[in-house]
Amino acid sequence: MTEKHIILEDIEPVMLYGTGNSYLQVIKSLFPKLRIMARGNVVKVLGDEEQMAQFEENLETMRKHVLRFNNISDEDIVDIVKGVKTKEEAVKGVVVYSLSGRPIKSRSENQQKLIDAFNNNDMVFAVGPAGTGKTYLSIALAVRALKEKAAKRIILSRPAVEAGEKLGFLPGDMKDKIDPYLQPLYDALEDMLPATKLQDLMEKHVIQIAPLAFMRGRTLSDAVVILDEAQNTTPAQIRMFLTRMGWNTKMIITGDMTQIDLPREQKSGLHEALRILTGIEGIGVVTLGKKDIVRHKLVTRIVNAYEAADKKKSEE
Repeated sequence: MTEKHIILEDIEPVMLYGTGNSYLQVIKSLFPKLRIMARGNVVKVLGDEEQMAQFEENLETMRKHVLRFNNISDEDIVDIVKGVKTKEEAVKGVVVYSLSGRPIKSRSENQQKLIDAFNNNDMVFAVGPAGTGKTYLSIALAVRALKEKAAKRIILSRPAVEAGEKLGFLPGDMKDKIDPYLQPLYDALEDMLPATKLQDLMEKHVIQIAPLAFMRGRTLSDAVVILDEAQNTTPAQIRMFLTRMGWNTKMIITGDMTQIDLPREQKSGLHEALRILTGIEGIGVVTLGKKDIVRHKLVTRIVNAYEAADKKKSEE
């Protein structure tokens, strides 16, 4: 009788074992000649060597399924063991899957342009109004790169610019004061990665979230780096950020030129960067518009109303 220990990497084991080990019981029933035990991310197997090899191959397929789709069902497990073609071969154009199993993919022509620009360039500027999916889709692309081992790290940053609220008046230490500015980034990550896995990746600094000021002096290599809300950077700040780029690194810079929170006399670094860098080889620029808004239908109406008001004000 052979004994083997198999370590499940990159996934939350409970997603494969099921609630109350319900999926594990299905797996055991499909391999009645093997004795299968699981503790944490280690699966211990005893039995016939030939059957064990088949089990190990099937378990690896299940692990990849969970890694890609963020879930698995007992039907999926049975299909994998029986060699039935699963949905993995059927779905096209998906970047990653949310924790609920929802496919995250482009929902408009310009969102697809963002995906294509990321695939074909090392630096991408994604500019457009609120609700066009700039940040969410960018983080999905970064999570995909991490899962596929195309990048070793994800680094997310935002300028900590006050929008009607001063940092000094927020409670807590510096991290507590900064976290509210970074919350949209946390929200997107929490939709794509299990909570315990996300916490582990952040503790190991595989995923780093930091304000822009913390980027000075660093060289960012083997990473996908995202600068969100770049319209609130100064020309000096965005220049500093862009020159942090190291080997095997991709950068995505997102922003909305209609939501600048800088002092009136201060120029937006994003505006200047687009003027200077557009047309340079290796840099992609994608402009999203109102037709790309994927939030509640009222968001489109709100954007239209404010644009009309701004136009009227400028004419006056």
